[in-house]
Amino acid sequence: MIVGVLKAFLVILAALPYTFGALLGIPFQKNGEITHAMARGWSRFILWIYGVRVHVRGAENIQQGKNYVYASNHASMFDIPTVIGSIPDQIRLVLKKELTRIPFWGWALKYGGYISIDRSNAIAAQKSLEAAAEKIRKGTSVLLFAEGTRTKDGKLQPFKRGAFALAAQSGVPILPVTINNSFRILPKGSLTVRPQDIELIIDKQIPTEGIDGRDAELKLMERVRRVVEKNFVEQP
Repeated sequence: MIVGVLKAFLVILAALPYTFGALLGIPFQKNGEITHAMARGWSRFILWIYGVRVHVRGAENIQQGKNYVYASNHASMFDIPTVIGSIPDQIRLVLKKELTRIPFWGWALKYGGYISIDRSNAIAAQKSLEAAAEKIRKGTSVLLFAEGTRTKDGKLQPFKRGAFALAAQSGVPILPVTINNSFRILPKGSLTVRPQDIELIIDKQIPTEGIDGRDAELKLMERVRRVVEKNFVEQP
């Protein structure tokens, strides 16, 4: 327990220089490149301090110079540092607008190219999605956890349509991402970290051109889920 508390303290302490590095880099970046470098550094520190190794398969499916919507399953708090620290792309997260109000850390996200969604009402949410789609079209790759929340039992959950509506609206290809073994490291509701290797699988891209309307988005969602399910290892 003492070791666990010490490691958590070091993770929080390490966040400070990375956060201030991101803030200082805001005037010198075009699309959040410095912010992403700081996020990647902190993510790799988290994985290292807890002794978690990530094995990436399918990195060759990422074409340099192209941007994507990464659609992933979500099993653990370790999924975010796994993706940010291991995928060789300039990935941004889609997050709730409320998080951007957190002093320093939230400001770094807000001005560092990350995409915030205002869920206060339907009109604000729609405007946020339109702005997000435009940002993606202009060259931003984003990560979306397609289940909407972390699994409670290690099983793959149903996907939510919102991620695929955003992908269709942007017209950017989807890269299905499967994260295996992270559930065992830190299940939802647990505070105990059990280090082990994570497998991250990036499958072939799925186009979104011509996807229009609810039915087409649902078919896209199911197509992506089948790919993730094919690579998924249930994590009891």
